[in-house]
Amino acid sequence: MMARELNTSERTLLETISGLKELPDGAYNIRLNGEPFSRSCSKNVEIKKKTDGKDGIDIIITPNTKGETVYIPVIMDKSGHTEMVYNDFYIGENADVKIVAGCGINNCGGHDTQHDGVHSFFVGKNAKVTYMEKHFGEGSGDGERIMNPTTIVEVGENAYMEMETTQIRGINSTKRITNARVAKNGVFIVREKLLTHDTQYAESSFQVDLDGENSSTNVISRAVAQDKSRQLFIAKIYGNNKCHGHSECDAIIMDDAHIAAVPEIKANDSEANLIHEAAIGKIAGDQLIKLMTLGLTEKEAEQHIVNGFLK
Repeated sequence: MMARELNTSERTLLETISGLKELPDGAYNIRLNGEPFSRSCSKNVEIKKKTDGKDGIDIIITPNTKGETVYIPVIMDKSGHTEMVYNDFYIGENADVKIVAGCGINNCGGHDTQHDGVHSFFVGKNAKVTYMEKHFGEGSGDGERIMNPTTIVEVGENAYMEMETTQIRGINSTKRITNARVAKNGVFIVREKLLTHDTQYAESSFQVDLDGENSSTNVISRAVAQDKSRQLFIAKIYGNNKCHGHSECDAIIMDDAHIAAVPEIKANDSEANLIHEAAIGKIAGDQLIKLMTLGLTEKEAEQHIVNGFLK
């Protein structure tokens, strides 16, 4: 499947979003400009092209699989390319795996480059999944870098899924949608880290239905908005049984940026315990002064605080 080697720009994108400096051992699928660049399966993980007419892949992880990491990064450096991708993950009972995704766009042309995708996770009974997704954009062209990821999650009985999403920088526009349903004793954790700058726009919308008895969720967003960028954080948690739900938006606003946090918690059961917290503010002056007394300029001090906040 691999017809050539990745060029320097493509290798940089791949490493930035996935940490890979070379093709990994085990199961992986690398997508380049709308085409499968390289793919490999393992004994316990099968990756195959979808057969329902949609563009994308099915990732099937057998029950009791332990300790495997599956890589499914997307890299794009063709200006004007637009795609819609569907990836379905079937995680067998008692499995314990990590999935590393993400998308990097280098747009040096005058046309918009856009990646939209729908990832659906079916997490089997007693399974555990750690899902990591990074988004990054760069390029000297006037064309925008656009990403609109949708994640659909079904957490089975006694199952656990942890989702870590990071937007590093360079994405002009993004709308992230995450919808999850959690069964009995299931756990769904989200940790979002988001940076916007210039005139970028980022919207994150989460909806979690806690359907099962003793199900739980924790949705945490840490965001920094710089320059004239705008952000919207929406968190909806519906407690449909005895459950525990918590959402939190903690954001730093800088320059002429705008940030809005819109919570919705709804208890449909008398034993549902739901909490929402939000805090938006600028960097404290005493933090800047303390760092500047150590020899940093104001800009360096701001960057140091932002880096620590988004760690």
